[in-house]
Amino acid sequence: MKKSRSILEGLLFVALSFTPAILPTITFAQTDKSVKQDVKDAGHSTKEATKKTGRKVKSGTKKVVNKSATKTAEGANKVADKTKQ
Repeated sequence: MKKSRSILEGLLFVALSFTPAILPTITFAQTDKSVKQDVKDAGHSTKEATKKTGRKVKSGTKKVVNKSATKTAEGANKVADKTKQ
């Protein structure tokens, strides 16, 4: 009886000794999936932000080019008016 109890205690000791090594592995496997999904979500967010920035730059550039063209035309008209006189 005493021998079987010491064997049982030994097995229990060994099982409990490996438990801390097993639990992080299981937790890491679950966390790894969520990390991958987080990385994917971050990539999608970055993609959308880049698209939005590109649209804003395009719009701003068009405004600047059109305004410059208008001002250049106005300046050319002033010069033409002065030359006519």
